[in-house]
Amino acid sequence: MLGMCRGRRKFLVASVALVFIPALTWLYLTAGNFQVKPLPLSPLEPQPPTLASGPGERQALELRVREVEEENRALRRELSKPPPRSPPAQVLRAAGRHRGNQSRSHSEEGTGDSDGQKGGAAGNGSDCAQQPTVDKCETIHVAIVCAGYNASRDVVTLVKSVLFHRRNPLHFHFITDSIAQQILASLFHTWMVPAVRVDFYDADELKSEVSWIPNKHYSGIYGLMKLVLTKTLPSDLQRVIVLDTDITFATDIAELWAVFHKFKGQQVLGLVENQSDWYLGNLWKNHRPWPALGRGFNTGVILLLLDRLRKLRWEQMWRLTAERELMGMLSTSLADQDIFNAVIKQNPFLVHQMPCFWNVQLSDHTRSEKCYKDVSDLKVIHWNSPKKLRVKNKHVEFFRNLYLTFLEYDGNLLRRELFGCPSETDHNSENLQKTLSELDEDDPCYEFRRERFTVHRTHLYFLHYEHEPSADHTDVTLVAQLSMDRLQMLEAICKHWEGPISLALYLSDAEAQQFLRYAQGSEVLMGRGNVGYHVVYKEGQFYPVNLLRNVAMRHVNTPYMFLSDIDFLPMYGLYEYLRKSVVQLDMANSKKALVVPAFETLRYRLSYPKSKAELLSQLDMGTLFTFRYHVWTKGHAPTNFAKWRTATTPYRVQWEADFEPYVMVRRDSPEYDRRFVGFGWNKVAHIMELDAQEYEFVVLPNAYMIHMPHAPSFDITKFRSNKQYRVCLKTLKEEFQQNMSRRYGFAALKYMTAENNS
Repeated sequence: MLGMCRGRRKFLVASVALVFIPALTWLYLTAGNFQVKPLPLSPLEPQPPTLASGPGERQALELRVREVEEENRALRRELSKPPPRSPPAQVLRAAGRHRGNQSRSHSEEGTGDSDGQKGGAAGNGSDCAQQPTVDKCETIHVAIVCAGYNASRDVVTLVKSVLFHRRNPLHFHFITDSIAQQILASLFHTWMVPAVRVDFYDADELKSEVSWIPNKHYSGIYGLMKLVLTKTLPSDLQRVIVLDTDITFATDIAELWAVFHKFKGQQVLGLVENQSDWYLGNLWKNHRPWPALGRGFNTGVILLLLDRLRKLRWEQMWRLTAERELMGMLSTSLADQDIFNAVIKQNPFLVHQMPCFWNVQLSDHTRSEKCYKDVSDLKVIHWNSPKKLRVKNKHVEFFRNLYLTFLEYDGNLLRRELFGCPSETDHNSENLQKTLSELDEDDPCYEFRRERFTVHRTHLYFLHYEHEPSADHTDVTLVAQLSMDRLQMLEAICKHWEGPISLALYLSDAEAQQFLRYAQGSEVLMGRGNVGYHVVYKEGQFYPVNLLRNVAMRHVNTPYMFLSDIDFLPMYGLYEYLRKSVVQLDMANSKKALVVPAFETLRYRLSYPKSKAELLSQLDMGTLFTFRYHVWTKGHAPTNFAKWRTATTPYRVQWEADFEPYVMVRRDSPEYDRRFVGFGWNKVAHIMELDAQEYEFVVLPNAYMIHMPHAPSFDITKFRSNKQYRVCLKTLKEEFQQNMSRRYGFAALKYMTAENNS
C-alpha cells in the first residue's frame, strides 16, 4: 500500500513537471543570457547539471525537450483511456515503463493472490490504493439458479439488496424451473425497474447434464447447475457474477464486478475461502469431505470468466474430476461446491482468492467474524446455514435486521432511473407513460382514471401451490381478493370450501411478510396445498378491487370458477354441489352464470346452517337476512328469494339494473372492468358485461353463502363521506355504459334505459 502511495506521488510530480517544462524552455531560449536553475526533468531521473548558454547546450536542451514532450503525449494517451479499462494501477505501470521502472510487486498492484489471502478486516480498508472502477453505464451480469415457490420468494430479497445499492444497468440470468419462471417473469414485468433486463433458461433442459451425479445436499439437482453455466449462458457473454438465493448485498455490486480486473494469468474463478472447517475433515469422527485446497472455497458467490473457461474446456475438466472422485466418495455432500473444490485442488492456478468480506458465511462452525471489524467492512452476507436466520453468531441480530430491512423494503422505491446511460427501449413503459400523459391532470376524477393504468408489482404463488384439476373436467376454483384487515377469514373459508382457491392479496412489502408468518403458523392454511396466494403490492390511494379479481381469475387452472368475496362463507359442500351442477346444466356447452344466493348475519358468532331447511329457519327467526335487503335491495332482488325458498330445481332469472350476484362461470368469461376502484359498481359492471355477452343467469335452488359482519372498509367510508368520490363514480358509470353501447350496439341500449328508470 505504501508503495502505491509513493508511486502516485511520483506520478503527480511527473505530471506537473511535464506541464511546466515546455514553458520554461521557451522562456530560456528567448531570454538569451537569462540564467535559470532548471527543474528536474523527471522525478525518476537525476537532475542535470546547471545549464549554460551556447549552441551545443541549446541543441542538447531542444533534443531533451522533444523527448519529454513525446513522453508527455504518451502519458496523455494513457490518461485519456476510459477509467474501467485503465485503472490507476495500469496508468502507474505505464508511467513506470516510460521512466524505466518496471519492478512493481503484486501487492502494490492489488491484483495478486495476496489480496485474497489478507482475508480479514485488516485488508478491507485502503486510504490510498484506489480499487478498479466500473463505468457507470457498463452492464453487470448476474446469474442465479432458482427453482420452486420458496426459492422464488427468497430471491426477491437478494434482488432488492442489489437494486438498492446499484448504480449500473443489470442483466439477470435466471436458470429456473417452470414454476420459478412464471413467478419471476410476472414479478419483473410488473416491477418495471429501469435498466434491468431479465432472461430465463430452462433448468429442465439441463437436468440430464448433472442428473448422473448423486447429491445429498438439500438443494437437490438444482444445486449442481452452476457447473454447466458455460454451456447454458450465451456464448458471447464473457463474464458473470453467480449468486446463491440466500445472499444479501451491503454494497454496490459494481465493486464486486470490478474484482474481475484483478484476475491475472490463468485465473478464471473468483471465490472466497470457506469459513467453516468442513473441508478440513475434523467436524466429527469419520467425517470425510471431498478434496479441497486448504479450507476449500465457498460457491455462494462466484466470479466466472466464461470465455476463458470455455477455452480451457471447463465442461470436460469438471466432468472428469467428478467421475474420478465419485468412485470413492459415491455422492456429493455440498452439491456443486464439492466438485468446484476438487477441480481447484488439481488446478490451483484457476482460482483468484477474494477477500472474505465478499462472502461472509453465516453457517455452523463459521469463522465469519474474522472477515470484518466494522460495518463498513461488510460487502456480502451469505445465509448458508440450513437454519438460515437462526444461526449462532455474535452479531447475528445486526445481520438479521439488515436482511429484514430488504425483506420488508418497499420495492416500488427501487424503480429509480439511471441517468446518463442509454438503455433498451421498454415499450410497455413507453406506452404507459404516453397513456398517462394524455390524461387531464385538472380533471377532478384524474386520480380515478390514473388508477386504471397503474401497473402494480405482482408476486404470483407467494406460497407453495399444488393442485391437479379432476379428470372429469368439472373442477371449480373459488376466486376472491382481500387486504390485511380480512386475513382472519382465510381459515374459515378453507374449512367451508375444500376445493382449489385463488386469492389476490393487496399488501405492502412489510404486510406480505406478516401474512407469510401468519400462514406458516396456521395448521389449517399449511394443510392446504391447493390455495394460490397472489400478492399485489400496494400503490396509489385506491383499493384496486377489480384488478385484484382479475389477477386471481387469470391464475385459475380449473375449467370453472366461483366468483366470491372474502367476507362470505360458502355453505358446507358447495364445492361438490357446483361440480354436479356443471354436468346437470351442461355448462361446457352453454354460456351460463350459476347464481349462488347470498345472505347475511349481524352476529359475529353464528351457528352456520348445515342445510337449506336450517337456513330458512334462521331467516324466519331473524338470525339471517337476504344480503343487503335493508340498504341495497336492487343488488340481489332479481335472485327472487321468495321463489328460492320453495324451489327444488334451478330457475332462470333476468338481468335488472344494479344486479350483482355471486356466480360460477367458465374460466373464459370476461374480466372485471379496471376503471372501478374502491367502493361502488365493481361487480355491477361485470354482471352487465356477462349479460351483454348473452350469459344466462340460473339460480341454484340448494346453494347459499353467508356474509359475515366486519368493520366498514376504508373505501366505503370515503364513498359515504366524500361527495367528489360519488360524483366521479357516477361519471365512470356513464362512460362505461357508453363504451358498452359502442361495443354491443343496439342490444346495449337497455342498460342506459334501465339506469335512467332506476
